[in-house]
Amino acid sequence: MSWLAKLFKKELAPIPFDDLGCDMHSHFIPGIDDGSPDMETTISLIKKSMEMGFKKIITTPHVMSDFYKNTPEIILSGLEAIRKELKNQSIDIEIDAAAEYYVDFDFTEELSEKKFLTFGDNNLLIETSFIAAPPNFEDIIFQLQLAKYKVVFAHPERYLFMSIKDLQKLKFKSVDLQMNLLSLIGYYGKEVQLRAEKLIQLGLVDYVGTDCHNLSQAGLYHKCFGNKHWQELLQNGNLKNKFL
Repeated sequence: MSWLAKLFKKELAPIPFDDLGCDMHSHFIPGIDDGSPDMETTISLIKKSMEMGFKKIITTPHVMSDFYKNTPEIILSGLEAIRKELKNQSIDIEIDAAAEYYVDFDFTEELSEKKFLTFGDNNLLIETSFIAAPPNFEDIIFQLQLAKYKVVFAHPERYLFMSIKDLQKLKFKSVDLQMNLLSLIGYYGKEVQLRAEKLIQLGLVDYVGTDCHNLSQAGLYHKCFGNKHWQELLQNGNLKNKFL
């Protein structure tokens, strides 16, 4: 950008995440997935979340049959350990846990008997492969909805095999869409960034989350504060984070 363009470029006043209230997607339970490796890192990540303006955290470790065989008992035990350490250090923030469920063969097999960890009003966070969704993906969503779960699709902007029309179709089927904040600053690549911007433009985003895994990522979120698309998303009033 030339010096003249910089001179006339209007800088937006930064808006942190205070009005969001809750970060509903993160990986803070130590040692159970590809997120925080230990309690020291977890506490540092939580402090960073508080600095960014979050008043509540719902952490969502991966549940994947081939890699992270986390059960509700493992996750809730980890949550209690975090709460105990927060109390020991007099850190005042509300923290809960759900999970980010990977829709694969085992997920489908256990659908009728599995008890899922949810957040808010029975919201269930799911993800798929970044290469392709299961061929029966829409049927799985329908089965979950029949079981009274409210399906939330994690970071849809990152599934490049899906078109915007595919995502609009999911919205029509009452699936909520959760965008990653780092998508807005190009962290996952330019194409993902442009898709995130398009989802905002079309009013398709229901939730945003950090999807924070580590301290390196935690040091980047402040770059969103002055992003015009973040501010547009916040100001359109559609985000459901504040109700959690």
